[in-house]
Amino acid sequence: MRARRECGFQLARGVALASVIAAAACGDDITNVNSEVPSFTPNAIVSYDDLKAALVEAVGSNSAGTNGGLGLPMWATVVDRSGVVVAVVYSGTAEDDQWPGSRVISAQKANTANNFSLDGLALSTANLYSATQPGGSLFGLQEANPINFDAAYGGATDEYGTTDDYMVGKKIGGTNVFGGGFALYDASGQIIGAVGVSGDTSCADHVIGWKVRHGLNLDNVPGGVSATGDDNIVYDIDAAGTSAGGFGQPHCADATTESTIAADLPVTFPVGAAE
Repeated sequence: MRARRECGFQLARGVALASVIAAAACGDDITNVNSEVPSFTPNAIVSYDDLKAALVEAVGSNSAGTNGGLGLPMWATVVDRSGVVVAVVYSGTAEDDQWPGSRVISAQKANTANNFSLDGLALSTANLYSATQPGGSLFGLQEANPINFDAAYGGATDEYGTTDDYMVGKKIGGTNVFGGGFALYDASGQIIGAVGVSGDTSCADHVIGWKVRHGLNLDNVPGGVSATGDDNIVYDIDAAGTSAGGFGQPHCADATTESTIAADLPVTFPVGAAE
């Protein structure tokens, strides 16, 4: 009897991961725990259809190798400024055409870019890499703000990436510090949320995420840490692993190709001019 009471206590605590573990240990249905995750009405900053179209177009642009990477299908997630998931989409024809693990990673990236960008300064997730490595000024940041386990993995798998994705309307949490996450800025230059993409190398994720934001016309970036004054990826890590400016991310494959692709982004897909 005491063991059962302890199980009930754990379930009543409302701690996401602990609740799932406790439910399993008590022989309860985990879906009952998931159903307790609060839902919110997300700010409709982006529609499901517009995000889907922008992702498909950005991924398809790799036919000439302009994204780099492996040329794989992708996930994309948008959160509003309060961190609530607005939409989750994929570019393939079925949910498992993309790496299943990249669905949650895309949401983490969106959450991270939203959390660490402001009206006056945009930081992409790629910009956070160096500072979060051992010895960096933000080391440990990637362990902060744990992901909302229930929101990430609840619901029916065959609904992931649809308008009924279980993450929609929930705060996902999580922190991710490699390429693919970008703050979203409206025409006045105000931050309204963020987008994250995942499913390829982190370098290609950055390129595709930049193009997705451009396709959504929410790239009125007010300023950033890159040489072009935006949140583009910075490749300035030397052989010893040190970033000259403190905001660099390593290359993923061919350094020359990746540097060329990144340098072209502000030219071919320029950020909008805030009013």
